[in-house]
Amino acid sequence: MTRLIFLGPPGAGKGTQAQVLAEHLQIPHISTGEILRQAMKEQTPLGIKAQSYVDSGELVPDQLVQDLVEERLAQSDAKPGWILDGFPRKVTQAAFLEELLAKTAQCGERVVNLDAPDDIVISRLLARGRKDDTEEVIRRRLEVYRNETAPLIDYYSQRERLLTVNGNQSQEEVTSELKNIFAP
Repeated sequence: MTRLIFLGPPGAGKGTQAQVLAEHLQIPHISTGEILRQAMKEQTPLGIKAQSYVDSGELVPDQLVQDLVEERLAQSDAKPGWILDGFPRKVTQAAFLEELLAKTAQCGERVVNLDAPDDIVISRLLARGRKDDTEEVIRRRLEVYRNETAPLIDYYSQRERLLTVNGNQSQEEVTSELKNIFAP
């Protein structure tokens, strides 16, 4: 059973690689952003709560995101395994996930850290051409990532669950490396 968590700075290729690997392994790619948008679209009880935060321009609270993740991991398609992308983002969320997986007998997750240098990440994100992807905004996002998410690397490393993959290679090379590591 494959249970993977993808970490890495914005622009490292987490979403792309998680999607490709999930298709290869025939397990769901679970993006917290996607779960959130789906719950709001479907007007589920958690989606309605989340919408109120989004509408007022606030971050959705951890507890609500955790509830959405718990609900999603309980769905039948996630039983044979999954790839989480965008969660956990901080150590407190990682601790929650560890407890949840122990409680639901889904232990044994591995963590893939797609590592890429800032200059590469910045040029990739600028190349996307999104209007909110200015160099200043990207640098701020990287700073937030380093402060909040990077401690997860130590957290999972201490638990001997971390695998670092060089994200500073072509998309095809990263995909090939991941498929070799996690061949079914």
